[in-house]
Amino acid sequence: MTRWRLTVEYDGTPFMGWQRQDHGPTVQQTLEEALARMTGQHAAITAAGRTDAGVHARAMPAHVDIARDVTPHRLREGLNALVRPHPISVIAAEPVADDWHARFSCTERRYFYRILERRPPPALDRDRVWHIGMPLDVEAMRAAAALLVGRHDFTTFRSVHCQSPSPVKTLDRLDVERADGEIHIHAEARSFLHHQVRSMTGCLALVGRGQWSPGGMATALEARDRAALGFNAPPNGLYFVGASYP
Repeated sequence: MTRWRLTVEYDGTPFMGWQRQDHGPTVQQTLEEALARMTGQHAAITAAGRTDAGVHARAMPAHVDIARDVTPHRLREGLNALVRPHPISVIAAEPVADDWHARFSCTERRYFYRILERRPPPALDRDRVWHIGMPLDVEAMRAAAALLVGRHDFTTFRSVHCQSPSPVKTLDRLDVERADGEIHIHAEARSFLHHQVRSMTGCLALVGRGQWSPGGMATALEARDRAALGFNAPPNGLYFVGASYP
């Protein structure tokens, strides 16, 4: 039995998220069915994060235990052949130690959010950005983002369906920048609450529109109440971009 680390890229648009669901297709289900066809083995594939419906990934780490002898090249190429035409790509496969765990060994997760602020709607990136048809105040957004960095009770920015035992998290980075005609938001932490990045992004957009002052972000945070949330950004602009391990 060999434990394999997979690095997976996917377009989340047609999926109900990473994790298996009873009511629609998921990335995990698609990969596991491809693996079963390739090896005859029904094995669970565990990822570093459980992205929501419509959320994308550029480099999602995952692990799976495979009893059959297989080379890294064959595992990667075989899975990619068998997941077609679904928008999933295994970009790397490598054997790892038996105790390496994609989720529990992870020390940092990184997310990236794309906002398109031009007036005309996107054609090529329709399901890959959040389209806001007006200019945003990036400096005000940066000031608001800085108020969330650090260790806080993020109840306001937590989905009512979140299963985390505690709303207290340490946010290591929340940066806002303008690049390539878009606004990019970068978030890094050891772990995130369900919908935390989308909720923070939605409130940052309110600041950028002038509907909130930067101080309104601190007020929402201190409320520790989901009712104080201004807005939950849509999933299509969000990407899981990477994870760190010891």
